[in-house]
Amino acid sequence: MLASARLRLRGPPKQAIYQATRPLTGGRISSWELRVGHDDPGHVVASRESVIRRAVRHQQRHDGSVPTFSHTTESKMSAKSFVQYTPDCPFPVENCPYGVFSTSDRSKRPGVAIGDKILDLEALSRTPHWSKSPIAAEVVQKGTLDALVALEPEDWAKFRSYVQGILGADSPIAGDASLLVNQKDATMHMPITIGDYTDFYASYEHAYNCGVLFRDPKNALQPNWKHLPVGYHGRASSVVISGTSFHRPAGQILDKPGDKQPIFAPCRKLDYETEMGVIYGGKETKLGERLSPAECRRRTFGYVLLNDWSARDIQAWEYVPLGPFLAKNFCTSIAPWVVSPAAVEPFKAKQYDHDPQLLPYLQDPDGFNYNIPIKVEIKPEGEDAFEQVSLSNTQHLYYTFAQMWAHHSCTGCRLRPSDMIGSGTISAPGRDGLGSLLEKCNGGKTPYTVGKRTDMTFLRDGDTVRMSAVVKGDGYSIGFGAVEGTVLPVWEQ
Repeated sequence: MLASARLRLRGPPKQAIYQATRPLTGGRISSWELRVGHDDPGHVVASRESVIRRAVRHQQRHDGSVPTFSHTTESKMSAKSFVQYTPDCPFPVENCPYGVFSTSDRSKRPGVAIGDKILDLEALSRTPHWSKSPIAAEVVQKGTLDALVALEPEDWAKFRSYVQGILGADSPIAGDASLLVNQKDATMHMPITIGDYTDFYASYEHAYNCGVLFRDPKNALQPNWKHLPVGYHGRASSVVISGTSFHRPAGQILDKPGDKQPIFAPCRKLDYETEMGVIYGGKETKLGERLSPAECRRRTFGYVLLNDWSARDIQAWEYVPLGPFLAKNFCTSIAPWVVSPAAVEPFKAKQYDHDPQLLPYLQDPDGFNYNIPIKVEIKPEGEDAFEQVSLSNTQHLYYTFAQMWAHHSCTGCRLRPSDMIGSGTISAPGRDGLGSLLEKCNGGKTPYTVGKRTDMTFLRDGDTVRMSAVVKGDGYSIGFGAVEGTVLPVWEQ
């Protein structure tokens, strides 16, 4: 049966219509095609990704905006998978995020989330139905996704198409229960070996709010902020998988307002930061090589939810003149599932209008943000239930992910597969969209209620923070899983 689909682009004088022509059934499907029709009866055949890229460029040549997609192509596939799930399931066949898991009887190996199951890629590789592509052998060699991440973007697309095909309704593996693991029976692990980690400060609302707190509304943004994506080098060694508890950090802080001499003490203003992480893939760049935003976008392997825990009082004392150090190096949590750019292709949002205009190396006429809502919940120590405290959205980033990577590389900094950046705290307009406690409690001056706690400002020992993201498509949902962590007391020497 054909997965019929129509993709409309609003705006250009000639409206392109894309019709899926290849059956989305099981078996070894290495790719699927789209027939492209315009005003004439002729057509060409291209990959879905290349069609969308050309359509985006066509739209922007007319009005400079990012097209709005009415996308139903893959939503029809959800009913065609042999794995059963409901339309609101965050892991349909349209998603197929990658992760690394273990079970009580076997060690770490790569897998793909589908419904409430995990497709065991290592087990699949031992069957006659494993992809015959030479790249497939690379995927399961080690207990991480590193080998897959190091392949070229064209290889990622081929392997993703194979995975979606093998999960189809008529798949030859449909009756083999040994290839599927219940997610509840799996332990998730770090999906990649992060070489370097850089965190940015790219949300306008967050930067403005913090500037008002520490300076005043007229001088909220530093003079450079609208010219470049501000960032700092984080600690890859402190990036942990969701579910990992961490100890409250200690460091130099000012005991009371107005103090000039610091004390060494446990952090009193422990905070979360609502972020999206981006994983670089493909070949390593050469020392001195610069990448354009377009090339950075091509080399984006995937996205993970990220919580960059922050010690605000340590940061306030240490950050002048070189920025955060100890306030950010003690723990960063990521979700276990890596969502591919192809999965969130339909959820693009217009990028910011930059005023003043960015320098040429950062300009990206084909650039875009994503419309991905991120929910934050807190479960106070001693309580049983989580309560929502924030709902932000990645569309509120002043700089796109591609611009962040391009700026990172503009000096010739070497980028390697499995490097990761964080977006920085993402805040949306309004109190309900604030991406950190620093903003929500006005620097500690305005307590609020969470659960039974009526004087919430910053995090206490035993508090648990959970972030999750699900974006709704036409008859399906794309989820990023959750990133969760619990605060432990400071490490006693």
